[in-house]
Amino acid sequence: MTKTRRSLFYRLVVRVALVLFVGAAVLITAAWFYAKAAADEAYDRLLQGAAIQILDGLSVEDGRIGINLPPAAFELLGQAPRDRIFYRVVLPDGLTLTGYDDLAPSVDLTPARSGPVFFSEDYRNVPLRIGIVGRAISEAAAGGWAYVLVGQTTEARKEFVTELTTRALVIVLIMSALALAGTALAIRYSLRPVNQLGDMLLRRDPQDLTPLSVAVPGELSPFVDSINHFMRRLDERVRLLQRFIADSAHQIRTPLTALSAQVSLIHEDALSDNDRRHLERVKDRAGELAHFTGQLLNHAMVIHRFDSAQLGPLDVTEIARKAFRAAVPITIDPDTVVSFEGPDETLIVLGDGLSLREAIVNIIDNSLRHGTRFKLDVRVLKRGNFALVEVEDDGPGIPPADWGQVTKRFVSSKSGSGSSGLGFAIASEVAIALRGGLSFREKTPEKGFTVVLELPLHAEMTS
Repeated sequence: MTKTRRSLFYRLVVRVALVLFVGAAVLITAAWFYAKAAADEAYDRLLQGAAIQILDGLSVEDGRIGINLPPAAFELLGQAPRDRIFYRVVLPDGLTLTGYDDLAPSVDLTPARSGPVFFSEDYRNVPLRIGIVGRAISEAAAGGWAYVLVGQTTEARKEFVTELTTRALVIVLIMSALALAGTALAIRYSLRPVNQLGDMLLRRDPQDLTPLSVAVPGELSPFVDSINHFMRRLDERVRLLQRFIADSAHQIRTPLTALSAQVSLIHEDALSDNDRRHLERVKDRAGELAHFTGQLLNHAMVIHRFDSAQLGPLDVTEIARKAFRAAVPITIDPDTVVSFEGPDETLIVLGDGLSLREAIVNIIDNSLRHGTRFKLDVRVLKRGNFALVEVEDDGPGIPPADWGQVTKRFVSSKSGSGSSGLGFAIASEVAIALRGGLSFREKTPEKGFTVVLELPLHAEMTS
């Protein structure tokens, strides 16, 4: 039993989705780092600008350092209303001139002599970003380095990082969705040759074992080659089997003919009643065996012809009339009424004349042997773009439950009546090979049981 696995399309889409998910995660992470760096750079510049403005407000008068805090220094930082600002001005002697004494008291300020210094720390239980700038004071009385520390809470920075990351997330998700949809369409289009190959195999006639001739991508070539190799091997086995059946039937037919001739020479008047009954049984069994052997030969011939014969336009009415004449014996019971009815117009189908004739002969023969009591009608008519050959008899017919079985080989429509089970099988195979079908119509009070051979009309006739 073949296990059903998820489709190749599903597996490819899932794998592409996983790759896109990982890529989106990497991009979003990179966007977060970029947004954080951009936020730090922007707000650190504000801290630096505010610190420089405060530092410019330092002045030395009478040997003492004073400061005039410029309002503009805090206006820049005040653009983030949710953030708090802390500052501290440190004199050269290390004392705090103004501001918060406890703002980074233990930080080494000397690195700020070469340029602005920025760092983060917790101040009064809130995260704080601090910028330090330094300035050399050359007055003799107050000479040395003065420093300005400006700190700001990080609420605005976090909001800025969140906004940039969210925008990047939306863009990445939209692009990933578009990429996944485009990839799914591309995969579906790329897998069309697989579906086409499957459809071709499904539509292929069961009797057609010729190699596949279809253009496929390179990845499917080994698959098609394997199918063709298997079909060639299977075709060889089928041909050997058909040859064996045909040879066997041919070898059996010769002694059967001789046996029938010998049995017919027996003088029945010299036999007892019991011996006559036995002789009749021998005649019946010999006739059944001869009929079965003939059907085997016809079946092998039909299959061989469809493998090699060139199909051409045929007049269905003429073929059916010849089959009717061949199937209805001259010695038929005089009480049996047989009739043939054809249309006024010519119905042309594409097929092989000998095979189609054998199919109709087998249908009529089956009706005469197992159905007809007093009446047999053969009709040819047109219905839409199809030609129908209907064989109707007044027998009991075949139960609808058995219709699907009687068209199989060696399945009889009548148990114990000597039927070989090849008549309907031959007719069905011919109909399928000609893109038609074999169906049945149940017996009604007005109509008898009917076997219908349906064949598509030739394109030139329907156009």
